[in-house]
Amino acid sequence: MSTVRVVSFGELLIDFVALERGVYVGNASGFAKKPGGAPANVAVGLAKLGIPTALMGQIGDDFFGEFLANTVAETGVDIRALRRTDKAMTALAFVAVEPNGERSFVFYRKPSADMLMTEADLDMNMLASTDIFHYGSITLIDDPVKSTNLAAIEHAKAHGALISYDPNLRPPLWPSLGDAKTGMLLGLRYANIVKISEEELEFLSGTSDIATGVRKIWQPDLKLMVVTKGEGGCHAFSDAQDWQVAGFNVTVEDTIGAGDGFVAGLLAGISDAGDDWLTLDPTPILKQANAVGAIATSRAGGIPSLPTRDELDTFLKNNA
Repeated sequence: MSTVRVVSFGELLIDFVALERGVYVGNASGFAKKPGGAPANVAVGLAKLGIPTALMGQIGDDFFGEFLANTVAETGVDIRALRRTDKAMTALAFVAVEPNGERSFVFYRKPSADMLMTEADLDMNMLASTDIFHYGSITLIDDPVKSTNLAAIEHAKAHGALISYDPNLRPPLWPSLGDAKTGMLLGLRYANIVKISEEELEFLSGTSDIATGVRKIWQPDLKLMVVTKGEGGCHAFSDAQDWQVAGFNVTVEDTIGAGDGFVAGLLAGISDAGDDWLTLDPTPILKQANAVGAIATSRAGGIPSLPTRDELDTFLKNNA
């Protein structure tokens, strides 16, 4: 088996997506079952782009867990570090696009299997050999998975891995917005690469000015922070420079998984560049990330919407 270049750590869950748009979760007539979870979406996005990637996390020993494990494995993701437990069920999320166009979530995870992962469940050899370790903020909410995530970060970092972080804001999962801010900032402390949305940046920094917000929450270990702006593309920052890269005009089906697709495109570009990534102009990598995110919005669902390398190459060629 190929050496794993990226390990994506965190939740793998079922998204039940409302069958119609413009409704609240409680008013939907029905739901379609979709595989989801931000770290899982990132892992699949990378695997479909040809990057050897593993998903590290925990699912329930139930039918939904089996469905999810099979689904991600079929896309080429290495699931050797995906654990199963009979102590809790696989997490579920109900998702709807509300009348204002924003997504709303209702989560069933009190607790769910992913929340109960312990340090003993980690594949330390895999963490020690990967090039990039990626995680989100959902696994920083509750112990034992919070301390497990931090232990995984420390082990991967000690063995030379780049640390990538996506501080997803999901208010219903946190005890309070204050706890959410504290926890999301904790995750930022360890990261070398961060992808963050405009809304999340404003939440963490207290300002809507992107450059000011980035510098306000900048951490010593950071090498690159990328602020996504939806169809407006992205604005990336190093400690001394910044780059703005325009987005792509596509017909939007839904935005589920778009940010995770962006992360996959970003990390794939960094992985392909190897040790030279910091000395290169990041614009082509950022354009690739924008493209993966755009393709994901033009298709329904999270994992099913993520493009293959051939599809990405064709899209970039047609939108040069």
